Amino acid sequence: MDCSLPALMACSRLRKLFLSLTVLSLCLFPVPLLATTPTAGSAATGLQETSRNYVLWYRNYDSPAIRALVDLALRKTPEYGNFRIIRSEELSQGRALRELADGQSRLVDIANVATSVEREEFLTAIPFPVDGGLLGFRVCVVLPESLPKFADIKNLDDLRASQIWIGQGSHWPDTPVLEANGIPVVTHSRYEILFGMLRNERFECFARGVSEVLYDLEMEQDPNLVIEPNLLIAYPMPSYLFVGPNDQETAHRLQLGIERAINDGSFSQYLRNYYARAVRELNLDRRQVIALENPFLSEESSYVGRSTLENLRRRLEILSR
Repeated sequence: MDCSLPALMACSRLRKLFLSLTVLSLCLFPVPLLATTPTAGSAATGLQETSRNYVLWYRNYDSPAIRALVDLALRKTPEYGNFRIIRSEELSQGRALRELADGQSRLVDIANVATSVEREEFLTAIPFPVDGGLLGFRVCVVLPESLPKFADIKNLDDLRASQIWIGQGSHWPDTPVLEANGIPVVTHSRYEILFGMLRNERFECFARGVSEVLYDLEMEQDPNLVIEPNLLIAYPMPSYLFVGPNDQETAHRLQLGIERAINDGSFSQYLRNYYARAVRELNLDRRQVIALENPFLSEESSYVGRSTLENLRRRLEILSR
């Protein structure tokens, strides 16, 4: 990963969100892991005999990649005790984040969403792009009869002139990014409803992250939904794990677990396991990139996002190996 902990921790505001000197020292000098890493729900013999259930937002729980990352981070920190990952109620993204921000609710403990200034202000971010920065790279899910509308699009001006409408969630930070770049957007608060809106031709493109679109279509099982083959809409949009503003223990544990996974190579293996297929099957290295600006990121996350865009080709090459 380009964005290792030392680089990200140079960003003072994110550092002050949740890292103490004790945790920083653990990250810089990782505790050696036992030869056999404990599985979910079990801890290594001799470690702290505590246990906690972590309620993961249902959309993330249902995503094999995100659930695997949370499990990886928790398994890398056995000194925090046993754990179990629980599926949350089916809450909209906006509701899930409000429950996290409340601090008193246990409907959600962990959620993975795209970051924004507001989210970093009211929640606690674990500032690693969980999918290697791929969420900000979007392809269009379309109806086959709409494909000719995309044929002559080569740049942002062409996209604006095409009068193509893009479907997005009303609480997703992608929506104001697209609007700020002059692209018309149709929204709904529920992700599932957006597929029906696409089928009913309420918009022409349901823009989905390359790290999630193949899974989306496998779940939909609809042969009338296809992926537009030529365009890659790209903007800085790091996707972080978030916890509540006062849940410092969970933030510390996830932070330390991901850092250890980066240090021992298991995070790189995780990226290849869950995202290399998308890079290959979507032919990302041969698509026409349409780069958008994202004016809604904090200074720190803007740096992470810009670095992701600048290293796009190299990331795709690594993931496609």
